[in-house]
Amino acid sequence: MAVTSSNRLRSVRAVRGATTVAADDPVQIREAVTELLEVILDDNDIVPNDIISAVFTATNDLVSEFPAHAARLYGWTDIPLLCAQELPVQGALPRCIRVMLHAETRRQRSEIRHVYLRDAVLLRADLLAD
Repeated sequence: MAVTSSNRLRSVRAVRGATTVAADDPVQIREAVTELLEVILDDNDIVPNDIISAVFTATNDLVSEFPAHAARLYGWTDIPLLCAQELPVQGALPRCIRVMLHAETRRQRSEIRHVYLRDAVLLRADLLAD
């Protein structure tokens, strides 16, 4: 009998994502985080109950809103969330929000779809090949 994704054991997987905003504006940050989370969940068949935790980072030019607060407004009120500042490396992509979700899933590591939106596609051009 072939093993299908529906009868695999659930494992903890990390799912990465990133996006950018045009300006340091709380509304833009909330909208970008919402969009990013929706695409990550949809692309990976994850529901909020599957999520163990999420770590957000933002570049040092984004200080008007916590990405984790945007996730709380999105409805993630019982998921442990953390925010941190991305390293200020010279030449890094500006106004960038990143997330790493830890979730239970039946997907193999190779089946996880990491999501890079807006200008953040530049961070992982290797993923655009498929």
